[in-house]
Amino acid sequence: MNDSKEFEEEYADLGATTQNAMDIAETSMDIVRQFVPDETLADRIRQKSVHSMGDIEFQHLIEFTGSDELGDDEDAPVRAGARAVLDETTIVTDITMSKAGITGRGHNCEKRKAIGNGAELAKETGMTRTAASVLELDKQGVYDGAIATIGNAPTAAFALADCIEDGTRPAAIVATPVGFVKAEESRQRIREVSEEYDVPAITNVGRRGGSGLAAALTNELIHVAKDVRTDEIDLELDAETRAADGRNR
Repeated sequence: MNDSKEFEEEYADLGATTQNAMDIAETSMDIVRQFVPDETLADRIRQKSVHSMGDIEFQHLIEFTGSDELGDDEDAPVRAGARAVLDETTIVTDITMSKAGITGRGHNCEKRKAIGNGAELAKETGMTRTAASVLELDKQGVYDGAIATIGNAPTAAFALADCIEDGTRPAAIVATPVGFVKAEESRQRIREVSEEYDVPAITNVGRRGGSGLAAALTNELIHVAKDVRTDEIDLELDAETRAADGRNR
């Protein structure tokens, strides 16, 4: 496993790897922080959503549900996701694009995509390939303890919700499937099972979303984990305490 110094050197926020790119990235996030609070871990997710979507108002569309050992405050899904990264869990995306957008730096997690599995099930039942892929990987136990990232396919979100009802427990979920057909409903379904079964989840409301957003929010979980590893963040604080102490960063 890489030590803290090596992780710090090899990981750059927003994927920047040169000094010029890092300067641009930091300037961009400084601008975002003028419009988005910077008090809690959830605020960091809101900031990343604004940066990813290029829309200041998008911060108000992010939802945090579920709980961890510290409680059900808005930071719970971020803490759970960061812990999962530190535990080197698997990150499972719905499609190739979501997987491609997740950084390979700053963590030792395996990245997998669901699409490409479950072809026979899709053929037999007529369900979408992404839904069948989620069900196939769930049979293999892939989603238990994993970070489940869904950026494109509403049917993948519906399938994952069914799996959770049947006993599957991801460490954390990032679900931002995009579109006009059942996308909003699929995210609402994720929120419902997240609340009922205490599975930490980050979602958004409305029709917008997509693989880029899902990858960006997952990358922020990785960034939070990096900050824990380098002692910049104490993960054992709830959102209220963090905001009061000013210890987001």
